[in-house]
Amino acid sequence: MCAWKREWRLRERTPQNSVDPLYASAIGFLGLAFGSFLNVCIYRLPLGLSVVTPRSKCPGCKQLIAFYDNLPVISWMLLRGRCRRCRTHISPRYLFVELLTGALFLGCYAYFGLTLETVKYCAFGFLLLGLIFTDAETKLLPDKLTLPGLGLGVFFSLLVPVHDLASQFLPGMLNLPFSADISARLLSLLDSLLGAALGASFIYGAGAVYLRWRGAEGMGFGDVKLMAMVGAFLGIKLTIFTIFTASLAGSLFGLTTVLVVWIKRTHRFARRLANLQAARRRGWQSAQMVYRHYQMPFGVFLGSMALLALFVGNQFLRWYGSFWW
Repeated sequence: MCAWKREWRLRERTPQNSVDPLYASAIGFLGLAFGSFLNVCIYRLPLGLSVVTPRSKCPGCKQLIAFYDNLPVISWMLLRGRCRRCRTHISPRYLFVELLTGALFLGCYAYFGLTLETVKYCAFGFLLLGLIFTDAETKLLPDKLTLPGLGLGVFFSLLVPVHDLASQFLPGMLNLPFSADISARLLSLLDSLLGAALGASFIYGAGAVYLRWRGAEGMGFGDVKLMAMVGAFLGIKLTIFTIFTASLAGSLFGLTTVLVVWIKRTHRFARRLANLQAARRRGWQSAQMVYRHYQMPFGVFLGSMALLALFVGNQFLRWYGSFWW
């Protein structure tokens, strides 16, 4: 086994727990800055606007926002979520995204140490957070995040080993005419490509089945490209983990939504109908109608579970595998 691959397997078993306060502070502030830029992406990309120019403006008075009112977290808290000039309300989403991005960067540093893995997974988390919040707000997953993310995932596989099925099972079957280090990088690249192909094809296939069954589009191509990106970063095993857990989370969310709507509509109909059974029946019919036409932002669940897979996916798979082997 080459040194590159051996070092990665050691890190995979033992998360990096040595945290330098100076590095942690710098990485945390960097995360807050990237979170501020991510807010620009979330707002502008669905509108087809440039994320570079023009400078940020208040949506109310249209005045340029001064640099001292654009400091991550601090400015929002000092201004209490309002524009300094016109007092227009600024969504708490700006604060949450900055804090989450900073926390994610710190989490990657604490888990992976001061390594290329941290750079890789900070980039991955940055893209996922942008896609999660964009999908939640607009039901869109911009190509300007998913497609560069797919390319980055494939590129990083040459620098940070994906160490998935191809890397584990093919070395003994193939005799590649390269050095051990180059062969390991090529196998890591193959793992990344296979993960991207699996993620994209599974979501595309599920969408095609849903379309044929229900006669309506269940998943868009944005979800397909999102899972291609996830697969390129994480490989086959964690891509399967992401799809499975996202499906569970989405199903629970859908069932909860139907239940809440049914209870509310039942109370509403009970005021007009003397028969409680009739009110429940009408409420259930109404809840089914709402759910049938509700467009669930499935990218929110896919992105959230991909972040979960990044930190605990391998541990969960090892724990689950212990019951079978």
